[in-house]
Amino acid sequence: MLPIKKLVLQNLSVICLLILFFTFYFQQSVNAQNIVSNQGTPENTLSPSHQIKPPSAFPFAWMFLPALQHRSYPGSKIKIEKNLTSGSNYNRYLTSYYSDGLKIYALLTVPEQATPSGGFPVILFNHGYIKPQDYNTQTSYAKYVNALATQGYIIFKPDYRGNGNSQGSPARSFISPEYIIDDMNALSSIQRFKLANPNKIGIWAHSMGGNITLYDLVIAKNIKVAVIWSGLVGSYAETLNWWEKTNKNNHDQASYSNTAKIVNNIIKYIGTPESNPFIWQFIDPSADIKDITAPIQIDAGLDDHTLPVQFSRDFAARLKNAHKTVQLNLYAGEDHSISGPHFDQAMNNSIAYFNKYLK
Repeated sequence: MLPIKKLVLQNLSVICLLILFFTFYFQQSVNAQNIVSNQGTPENTLSPSHQIKPPSAFPFAWMFLPALQHRSYPGSKIKIEKNLTSGSNYNRYLTSYYSDGLKIYALLTVPEQATPSGGFPVILFNHGYIKPQDYNTQTSYAKYVNALATQGYIIFKPDYRGNGNSQGSPARSFISPEYIIDDMNALSSIQRFKLANPNKIGIWAHSMGGNITLYDLVIAKNIKVAVIWSGLVGSYAETLNWWEKTNKNNHDQASYSNTAKIVNNIIKYIGTPESNPFIWQFIDPSADIKDITAPIQIDAGLDDHTLPVQFSRDFAARLKNAHKTVQLNLYAGEDHSISGPHFDQAMNNSIAYFNKYLK
């Protein structure tokens, strides 16, 4: 069979599966909304038994951008679980919200000052990968949160499922939608918070959080600005090639095997990004940047040995070529965390960008 003919037949099969999926989804969505309506309050969100799950015949379906864009993200009322030690000019709280019926913990900071008209501007903080069992809601990224929290912003840093004490199983953002779903529900939840301005939401992201932010930007149209440090912002072809090269000999072979199984299953259905770019364009958020409206600042250390600096360079170039507002800052001698001698400079650049587009 000729390769082109095989490709056409393969894509027709995927499209038919997606049509079936959307038929299934909209029926389940109606049922879920009825459940929420009957239960009443925002706290009574879907229990795990009522989560909308795709049929096992096409488990990769939620990765498609149209599916994520048409999915509902109700979030919930944010619950204050514990008052924490205050910062220099802000209060800190351990909080929780619900995503797909799972209780997700989050760090919340609120400025200690008079609430402005309309509420405080908000920075949704999308953290990078830390081993889920080592992640701590209060202490992970404390230095970064503090720098932003002192500037008059509400900071909301969700754990994501399976991280720290949050319910559910951990995932990998670039091959599964769970963290994206948790983040979108975090966005909906913080917009309900009484001290927040729902019309002034920005995002700060690092590493894996950069990939989640790409999805946020093409799903939600109300994000005003995004700042991405050392982001996983390559195309899917670049990302999968990077993952294969850097993780095949990783000491955490169980994690590699689990991820490889998912990747191989996806490729079995739809091929690789190189062999089937038509289908992958509906999965890859970096291919959908025409719909991004938020200004984006990209920061990267030139000595980053965790993610290729070229991801940041190429993403900035794609945004510029698409006539988007973008700023690229590169820091000599800085690694993946940008926590060395240029940390203050990088954070000041980020704060200035937020002040320009969010306040």
